[in-house]
Amino acid sequence: MTQTSTQIQLANRPTGWPTDADFRTVTVEYGDLAPGQVRVANEFVSVDPYMRGRMIDTRSYIPPFVLDETMTGGAVGRVVESTTDDLPVGTLVSHQYGWRDLVQEDAKGFRALPEPPEGVSSSVYLGMLGMTGLTAYVGLLTIAQMRPGDTVFISGAAGAVGTAAGQIARLKGAERVIGSAGSAEKVALLTERYGYDAAFNYKDEPSVRKQLREAAPDGIDVYFDNVGGDHLEAALDSFSDGGRAALCGAIAQYNSTTRTPGPSNMANIITRGLTLTGFTVGHHFDQLPEFTATMGQWFAAGEVVHDETVVDGIDNAVDAFLGLMQGQNTGKMVVRIPS
Repeated sequence: MTQTSTQIQLANRPTGWPTDADFRTVTVEYGDLAPGQVRVANEFVSVDPYMRGRMIDTRSYIPPFVLDETMTGGAVGRVVESTTDDLPVGTLVSHQYGWRDLVQEDAKGFRALPEPPEGVSSSVYLGMLGMTGLTAYVGLLTIAQMRPGDTVFISGAAGAVGTAAGQIARLKGAERVIGSAGSAEKVALLTERYGYDAAFNYKDEPSVRKQLREAAPDGIDVYFDNVGGDHLEAALDSFSDGGRAALCGAIAQYNSTTRTPGPSNMANIITRGLTLTGFTVGHHFDQLPEFTATMGQWFAAGEVVHDETVVDGIDNAVDAFLGLMQGQNTGKMVVRIPS
């Protein structure tokens, strides 16, 4: 059966902040399924900060988006037509085909998922029970080697990875968890909802460095970096000897049109014996079974909070992404595709 799919393509490579003009909405017609193919109606599509880096044609850990082709990325949906017994109609799946309401591809590109807990949206597999949660888990426990009793600082703490990382740190026995966010409302959420011991608004005066010193007068042991820039400099200033950092993102410079100055206190890495390690979650999928079991137990026991910001309609995916870049989300930003 022929069906049409609404899809979002990258039309231009943005310079500075992306705009609506850098994207294009197209309609693609799918014909009958070929052997081994499935057709999936997406329920939720993920928009993520790393996608900004893929809009630039430069060397990175993942190839850039191709101009005039549909944007890829995480999504969850349900099989509506199938030619394979491995993924029968009705199966909930995740995939990386991204910004479209309907996708038709070989079955090998989809992963079957269990039904989410009662009362929980399938979008949880894009957030706390998906790559977002795994990123936080790997960054804290494998990369930064967080130990019980550590003082942990997380930048961009009200975002998808930050809200997960703060809760994981608490559940794994951190002595003190400190976060930064970009508004008074988000700062309040960090301490009142996500279990942070202290939080501050990085847009306020004094500087991030001074605010972190006040929040962690005895220093920090672990830094989970989603921001870079002045936040990394502040962490280098507050690290105790032997401190460890997991460098996950650098959103402070994603839309910059000039070089971002490096931290002025890099010598602290030497004098305090610090370890700073960059990582991407794609190199750590071997930990997915452990993470799934652990986070699944926490989630079932009500020990973690999963929040998301939902934008309706694939036609509004660009608005969701631009809002994410401007910090309009709390928790995971997703695009819901009405059935």
